[in-house]
Amino acid sequence: MALNTEKDLKLYYSIREVAEMFNLNESTLRYWETEFPFLRPKTRGASKVRQYSQKDIEQIRLIHNLVKVRGFKLAAAKKVLQNNRDGSDRTADVLQTLIGIRTELQALKKEMDGFA
Repeated sequence: MALNTEKDLKLYYSIREVAEMFNLNESTLRYWETEFPFLRPKTRGASKVRQYSQKDIEQIRLIHNLVKVRGFKLAAAKKVLQNNRDGSDRTADVLQTLIGIRTELQALKKEMDGFA
C-alpha cells in the first residue's frame, strides 16, 4: 500500500470546522442545507452531528463564492448553479487561485518594503 502524501488526510469535518473555514455561522450552513438540496452532509448517531466531506466543502465553496463573495441573492445563486454548474465551478477555482496569488504578492510586497 502506497503512502498517502496529501495534506488533507481528514475524511470528514464538523460543522464548526467548516464554518470557521469560510468565516460563517453554523446556522448559515444549516440554512444553506435547506436551500440547496445537493448540500447534504452525513449525520452521525442520535445527536445528528453533521459530518462534511471534501465534496460537501467544495459545494459550500461554490455557494460561498456566489453569495458572500459575488453578492448574489440565494435565489440567483440557485439558478446559476442549476443552469451553469460547470461554469460556476471554473469561476470559483479561478477566484481561489487569484486570491492565493494576491496573498502571495502582498507578502512579497511587505518583504520588499522592509528592504527600503
